[in-house]
Amino acid sequence: MDFSHQLWSNCRGGEQGKREEFPWGARQNHWELVSVDRFPLFYANCRASSLGGCQVMKRTRADFKIKKDTPGIIFLILASFFFWGGDLSWAQLTSPEKGNSPKMWTFDTERAGTLPSNFSVGTLVDGRPAGNWQIINMKNSLHLLNWLERAEHTRIIKILQTNEAPSSPHVLAQLNHKAFVQDFNVLLIDETPESDFDLQVSFLPVAGKADMGGGLIWHARDHQNYYITRANPLEQNIRFYRVVNGVRHMLANFDHIISVKSWHTLQVLVRGNRFHILFDEQPVLDVQDETFQTGQIGLWTKADAVTYFDDLRLSVLR
Repeated sequence: MDFSHQLWSNCRGGEQGKREEFPWGARQNHWELVSVDRFPLFYANCRASSLGGCQVMKRTRADFKIKKDTPGIIFLILASFFFWGGDLSWAQLTSPEKGNSPKMWTFDTERAGTLPSNFSVGTLVDGRPAGNWQIINMKNSLHLLNWLERAEHTRIIKILQTNEAPSSPHVLAQLNHKAFVQDFNVLLIDETPESDFDLQVSFLPVAGKADMGGGLIWHARDHQNYYITRANPLEQNIRFYRVVNGVRHMLANFDHIISVKSWHTLQVLVRGNRFHILFDEQPVLDVQDETFQTGQIGLWTKADAVTYFDDLRLSVLR
């Protein structure tokens, strides 16, 4: 984490010498310790007075003196060491580990309009199927989206012309665009890893007004009890949920820019009861929970989110 970014955010993008509003209170002087790429150390002084602005003054470590707000400075120092150590742990987690050969679903050998034999669509509380899941040819899928408004249809045409599926020509799509806001479109796969594993999928957010994007399911007891991490371009965030009896409980959130013009990857690294989430190969969430110990894997969308999925990969570790 680059604390200098946080500094300038707090100063509302102020430039040196310009007058800016002091964003978090009426204190006249506020000293914070920030770090640019962790070293060297800086002081940042934000003033609320009319002469204010944001001033950043470089100090050598030998000249380091704590001015004010000592607890806040100590917290930031400890936080910098925490993130430094956190980077190392993520590097270790994402490094290759011995395990069985990964199982990959590219959906290119299955016939369009079908599902793989070990994939099953969940059931909503009123008995409806949990989504319209089927394999499609991505380049020839415009006729399945003729309900889109003109602007959205034009956007999708450009995306299909400029983007190839991670593995062509087929993708797995959730096509139901008339679902209720509270509908969870669940697709479970008859795979139950018994040990640590990595699960990853590529997805393309196609359409949706109430919701958009998609996610990964794991440790699913059934279609109403499972863990899920999902990325939503409408909300511009990645979240981690525990779903119990069909009710979501959010355990973590990470705000992040998610483009609707390209494919993305979402990955969960399962290590016992600790779960590490990566978006586009960058770590975003780290959650620990013991509600579900094992269960099936799967895919997920919500409400009217139309999403294409490809290259679902399961790597079980020894």
